Amino acid sequence: MNKREYLTVSALVKYIKHKLETDENLRQVYLRGEISNLVKHSRGHLYFSLKDENSQIRAVMFSSAASRLPFTPKDGDKVLVYGTIDLYIPSGQYSLNIWQMEPDGIGALYLAYEKLKAELEKKGYFAQERKKPIPSYPQTIGVITSPTGAAIRDIIQTIGRRYPLAKVILYPALVQGEEAKNSIKNQIEKANFDGLAELLIVGRGGGSIEDLWAFNELPVIEAIINSKIPIITGIGHETDFTISDFVSDLRAPTPTGAAELATPDIKNLVVQINTLFDLLKRNIKSYFSEKQTNLVYLEERLMNQKPTIKIKEAFNKYEKNLADLRKNYCHYLESKAYQLKNISTLFKRINLQEKVFEKQKQLQQINRDLRSNYKNIFNEKDQQLKLLISSLNYQNPLKLMSQGYSITQIDKRRISSIEEVEINQEIKTILKDGKIVSKVIKKEDII
Repeated sequence: MNKREYLTVSALVKYIKHKLETDENLRQVYLRGEISNLVKHSRGHLYFSLKDENSQIRAVMFSSAASRLPFTPKDGDKVLVYGTIDLYIPSGQYSLNIWQMEPDGIGALYLAYEKLKAELEKKGYFAQERKKPIPSYPQTIGVITSPTGAAIRDIIQTIGRRYPLAKVILYPALVQGEEAKNSIKNQIEKANFDGLAELLIVGRGGGSIEDLWAFNELPVIEAIINSKIPIITGIGHETDFTISDFVSDLRAPTPTGAAELATPDIKNLVVQINTLFDLLKRNIKSYFSEKQTNLVYLEERLMNQKPTIKIKEAFNKYEKNLADLRKNYCHYLESKAYQLKNISTLFKRINLQEKVFEKQKQLQQINRDLRSNYKNIFNEKDQQLKLLISSLNYQNPLKLMSQGYSITQIDKRRISSIEEVEINQEIKTILKDGKIVSKVIKKEDII
């Protein structure tokens, strides 16, 4: 058996890991690729494969770096990543440990777009309640776009085909380049100052995110928000979205789509007009038919309201009432005659002299009872009065004074005990015929 030295698997893996970690080309790796089989761990780590047309490599982005991403990665995204090659010793597999990631092909512009979009959405710039209603039948439409691009031709052709009644005013603006943002802003403000248009279309044809970037600039966004005239944006293709689309009152996928949303279709209007015309004819016919029926009814009523007919009706009513009156009068006389007969019969049965004599006797008895009751009550009340006078005299202090009693006071307050007075204090004694003022020189208890 040869004397070669055999390594353990662990030793080999550690050696490879050391080589990977010390290789300058593998310590800072910049890769472009497509995300595949993305798995997000509950702790925030991202595990996925990064691939191109021919190869793939396992990659991991730990939560400390993933939490700083300005976008949400997903399968199929093309990305630019920066990281280092690492080797996991237990499994012997190497992978790319990613520190930074950004979408491929967009880079800083895309990140700036997402950042500004999030800020404006938080401020409520995209809120539906702040959007202005689009007029249904605008007479004048202002278009803010390049005067030489295909967008203005498409918009004019579409409006002319759909709604030739509308007048188009072009507000020429730069729609690409550094000066585009101020050019678009100034034309929006000019259209508002002129006050000629009822609706504005702001847009341009398709292009890259760099070409469309002017519509993501704050001057354009604020001009759209501050516009008193409703604005429809038609920027780029159907898949292109700018921040101007979010703050405008209505977003169209293309400039042609904006012209379609801004105008009704004349074909549909013709159909609606014909439908309304047919409905109007039916309503007019129904109206005149109803009025003709009412006229026949009124003529019949007028015939019934002729003076000769009214007089005849009144005369017939008079004759009927006269007959009823005579009938009721006779019946009334018969009833009263019957009542008189009954009263006469009853009157004959009554002896008036007897009744008068009886009532006189009752009256005499009532007078006697009245006199007797009056005398009894008078005597009773007289006795009660004498008892009250006697009781009042008994309690009268003046009567007690006539028997030698008196009342002693201090400052108009009656005293009943020697404890209420002091030596040398003045007191007043009331007798039956006057008052005595004296001074206390001595107090003695009653033994």
